[in-house]
Amino acid sequence: MSDGDPSLEEDVPKPLLERPEENVFTPKIATPIYTAGVKLHHNRSDAIETELFLTDSQRNDLAFQELFQGGDGEYIETERETEEKMADMHAMSVLSTYQDNLSQDLNTDRDNGSEASTREAEECGCGEPAILYPDTSNNNGKPVANHCSIVMGGILNNPSLTFNDGVRSVDFVLVWEAGKEDATTSEAFQQRKIFEQNLEAEGLQLEREAPEDLHGLHFVKIHAPLGVLRDYSEILKLRMPMKDCSKIRKSGRTNAILNAAMYMSKFTALKDVQEKTNSVLDRMEACWDRIMSKIRVDPQMFPERKHRLTAIYSKDKEYLFDTGSDCFWTPSIRSRIVQFILDRKRFSELPSDDFAFGIGRLISNNTYSAAYPLHDGNLKTPGSMRHLLYTEWASVSKCLKYQPLDYVKDYFGVKIGLYFAWLGFYTHMLIPASIVGLICVIYSASTVYSNKPSEDVCNYVSKVKMCPLCDYFCEYWDLRDTCLQSRITYLFDNNTTVFFAIFMSFWAACFLELWKRYSAEMTHRWDLTGFDVYEEHPRPQYLARLAHVKRRQLNVVTGEREPMVPFWRMRLPATLMSFSVVALLVLLALATVLGVVLYRMSLLGASILRRNDNVLITSNPIMFTTATAACINLVFICIFNYVYQYLAEWLTEKELLRTQTEFDDSLTLKIYLLQFVNYYASIFYIAFFKGKFVGRPGDYVRLFGHRQEECAPGGCLLELSIQLAIIMIGKQFINTVVEMMMPYVLKWWNIIRTIGRKNRIVSPMQWVKDFKLVDFGNMGLFPEYLEMVLQYGFVTIFVAAFPLAPFFALLNNILEMRLDAKKFLTCYRRPVPQRVNDIGVWYRILDSIGKLSVITNGFIIAFTSEFIPRLVYQYSNGGSLDQYVNHTLADFNITVLEHPPIKTQYNQTMCSYPGYWYYKEGDNYAHSNFYWHLIGARLAFVVVFENVVALVMIIVRWAIPDMSTELRDRIRREAYVINSFILDETRARTLAERPSALARSQDDRTGSDWNHIATLSGSDFDLAAHGEHQNIADIAKHVVVHTPREDQPGPAHV
Repeated sequence: MSDGDPSLEEDVPKPLLERPEENVFTPKIATPIYTAGVKLHHNRSDAIETELFLTDSQRNDLAFQELFQGGDGEYIETERETEEKMADMHAMSVLSTYQDNLSQDLNTDRDNGSEASTREAEECGCGEPAILYPDTSNNNGKPVANHCSIVMGGILNNPSLTFNDGVRSVDFVLVWEAGKEDATTSEAFQQRKIFEQNLEAEGLQLEREAPEDLHGLHFVKIHAPLGVLRDYSEILKLRMPMKDCSKIRKSGRTNAILNAAMYMSKFTALKDVQEKTNSVLDRMEACWDRIMSKIRVDPQMFPERKHRLTAIYSKDKEYLFDTGSDCFWTPSIRSRIVQFILDRKRFSELPSDDFAFGIGRLISNNTYSAAYPLHDGNLKTPGSMRHLLYTEWASVSKCLKYQPLDYVKDYFGVKIGLYFAWLGFYTHMLIPASIVGLICVIYSASTVYSNKPSEDVCNYVSKVKMCPLCDYFCEYWDLRDTCLQSRITYLFDNNTTVFFAIFMSFWAACFLELWKRYSAEMTHRWDLTGFDVYEEHPRPQYLARLAHVKRRQLNVVTGEREPMVPFWRMRLPATLMSFSVVALLVLLALATVLGVVLYRMSLLGASILRRNDNVLITSNPIMFTTATAACINLVFICIFNYVYQYLAEWLTEKELLRTQTEFDDSLTLKIYLLQFVNYYASIFYIAFFKGKFVGRPGDYVRLFGHRQEECAPGGCLLELSIQLAIIMIGKQFINTVVEMMMPYVLKWWNIIRTIGRKNRIVSPMQWVKDFKLVDFGNMGLFPEYLEMVLQYGFVTIFVAAFPLAPFFALLNNILEMRLDAKKFLTCYRRPVPQRVNDIGVWYRILDSIGKLSVITNGFIIAFTSEFIPRLVYQYSNGGSLDQYVNHTLADFNITVLEHPPIKTQYNQTMCSYPGYWYYKEGDNYAHSNFYWHLIGARLAFVVVFENVVALVMIIVRWAIPDMSTELRDRIRREAYVINSFILDETRARTLAERPSALARSQDDRTGSDWNHIATLSGSDFDLAAHGEHQNIADIAKHVVVHTPREDQPGPAHV
């Protein structure tokens, strides 16, 4: 890097490599990284001065603010040391956070070959022995560990996690059962033999176990040696930590306000004020820290995770990486590499069998029973990360503590870690929504007795008789009977409804924008920034179906030639078939809902045929009809769930999707669309259709000869609220119970099936214990996401009808996180880590739900609630609601009533019904003028509401960028530091190996030639070695660059 490089000026005036830890509602606190040996100025003297400043080890122990002015390169040293405080994790609640303890300066000394560099690496924890519980005498008896020791501690403390030699780790286990007929055929033995031979040919090491007391269970333990790890880390383009152990120190971010404050503090009077203010702030911060220490993760149990710069692994540049670290290749990385190999090795020697590969096929045909990586220890035995997570994260008693997301990610992988990060963030965002919803309901409850329409219903002097709600069996009834119902309706149907609906639309927009911002932070933290789905290797099933396709195309990302899917012959037919079948299933689900509605109407009509004294049929037809219809609906939902899952997987497989991420996204979208219709169809019916097209007494609109269901006076909003409460709260409770019980049931079944009820043997081996657990599967997270996204739909789409939805969702999610964590640790086998950079198609689904919620809430307020009728009546009645209830009722002559009640004691001639009708000549009725004014007002409200909310959402999306400026600058700065480090390391190696190269050619050169070559600069020497320096190419033509062969270890040398 030259001193006069103008491209560096705008990048280096301030430390840009920062890791902010911020709450979405609090100011940002940034972490500058000071780099040694980096020239920051165009002026040579300034550059030297800066280098001396940055390499001074004593000054690096203090927090300095560099205030660059103009471009002169001067800096001002702050007078007081910046306090090291751990800021609250941004965008996380008391339920979730990741630990980022940035408490030390970054030291990027590039002299990695020196003793100082080795000592520095040891200080960073890169070379520490993996001992989980060292001496605790100076820490009040609490165990002390570092991040690396916790990750690897389980293997060292559990002999069953290694081969019989006690050295090689068990990275994967295959199991087959001699008790299964399919597993003992000659074909199965041959397939296993070929498959295992291919694994060993790939470099994997196998060890077989067949304990006699386990009833014919055979275990094949797999270990990935160093050579395999090196090869496949490069193939999979894994980002691995570099040798440079960066130590970061936290510091307040320098800005113009801080600079002005420092200048003003020079005045004595202002300095006294500042000192008093700082003293008060210090006490407030200390009090806040004491409160937050109750909910933060215990740093002794989950020690700080050292910030490490990473790069894509390459064997040719292996000298850049800290391969000597105990946790360089973690168990998660090792199991992922082995899984990659298992999915692609063949088990048949017949070249014509394109699909004879992969452990999945062998498990499906019972050649093997299971394939899984191992948990790193027992739940109740200290010394493993599983035990630590079980006691400190999965416990319900820790439900108000932060989540150690870094450790969750290290144990389960990025995909599961990102799920818990999203769940924690979503739960955090529910807190303000719950508070506002509770305030709205409390306000409504406090004003319910001052609501004029409700009081009119309850205190109506005249006994208003309402027309029957059904044919034959429904009696005339008093309006006063709905007193309690009208007051409960007011809790959800008042002026706060509009405010809360607008607030929740704003909340939904903020939630998605802040999640994108937080997700960018997490993906950068977990080394997934810039991860492209096209960097994933093709699915083996995808390649198998295209084995005979001769046409190839270049993958512009990976640079490899891959089979090209024929559009007309394969792609288009599969897409059309998938779309058609999904559309047919959606129509089938809608037809089921329509069938249930028709059943309810026809059952009431058919009751006239049974004129007996059966109380169940004649006295309570509506209750009986509702109960049986709900049962029928539940049965169809359960049946369709199973059918949808099977058909969706089959259709997605036919679509020829290249990567596993694309496959999962397409499958998720199909299943959610079908489940959306399943769960929400009945709610949409109540919200927008029930009671809207029933007609009037004497002229009811009948469907297949049956009278439609009507809403009670005041509309169907109360029924909608009850339906939402039952479905949301009830199904959440049922899903939680089933979700927690089913894994235990399956685990119990596995124990009985594999070990036997009478002769169960408790084996101490971890590979036996894990076999008894439930397989996580490829769709293990789908039910979890589906449950939460369906809940998100209840919270947003119909929130105008049920303001308490966010509150109940918050209560559910507080337990859901810990119960999910406990389930993953106790009931499921350890899943193979998967690499993703976001939550996939679920974000697009959430975004679509947010936009749909604006439409639904607008129509619910306008057409389902009584907000607009009350507003229009107030406007036309001088702002008063007097006689509003009477205004909403119309009268009807019962002498012309169709299908009057069979038994009645009512002897009047008129009954009332909700509606805006008036009597005309000839027994004709027509809508009043108020009805048409009301229609116009409702449509106008929908237009205004949706445009206002849409404008607010646009402003929110514009105001909140997807990535913070600090993160963007940090990514750029890290890329620059990494590139500089690589260049410096490569140059240092070249210079170190130059004398040997020159010595070999010295005998053939004259003295003047030797002196000329010896004085070459680094860049001139490199050009000469490659014959590209025009002036000295003739001198250096005998210098040869030697590189080792592929089968010869060691770095390239000159």
